[in-house]
Amino acid sequence: MRTNQNKMEFKEKKFNIGELKGISAKTIEEHLKLYAGYVKNTNSILEKIPVYEGYVKEDAFAPYVISELNRRFSFEYNGMRNHEIYFDSLSDGAKEITPDGELIKCIAYLWGSFDKWLVQFKTLATTRGIGWAMLYLDRKEHRLLNAWVDEQHIGQLQDCTPILALDMWEHSFVADYQPSGKKQYIEDFFTSLNWQNVEKNFSESISPEK
Repeated sequence: MRTNQNKMEFKEKKFNIGELKGISAKTIEEHLKLYAGYVKNTNSILEKIPVYEGYVKEDAFAPYVISELNRRFSFEYNGMRNHEIYFDSLSDGAKEITPDGELIKCIAYLWGSFDKWLVQFKTLATTRGIGWAMLYLDRKEHRLLNAWVDEQHIGQLQDCTPILALDMWEHSFVADYQPSGKKQYIEDFFTSLNWQNVEKNFSESISPEK
């Protein structure tokens, strides 16, 4: 728990990302720099809000600055968290989903089969515009949900935990695939996916106390 925003900072995570199909090392390198920027900006906003709060009585514009900082926080924070899920799913090498695991059973129960879910999710990822294709666990209903998130934060589902996050901003694929290669990027992402890390997200969301 963050008990003092001025003294505690979010830390940049490190990822073990090797060679990926289609997605170049250069793209990953530049993408990680972008992620580092979200971490830095998240911390910076939390540091600046108390500073401007001290100016409220003497500066009529201070409340507007504080409001804008709070509005921006969700963008920076979700950018940080979304990228951590994305990069973690590409870490430690590609691994297939456990054939008799709880995640694939849950997917098959809700969508009829894993393949049917995969087709729907890949279609979701082709949504026009910048954003994220997400697989969530609804903690209240204990069910999985697919959803599109505009930018980093518009459309995030309340009280749901992201299990899988596919970055569909152009910076994640255009350098390697060109704009016309979006569908191939999606295919290559799943080829490189470490399903064990996705399954870990799922199991920890179901039983967060463990």
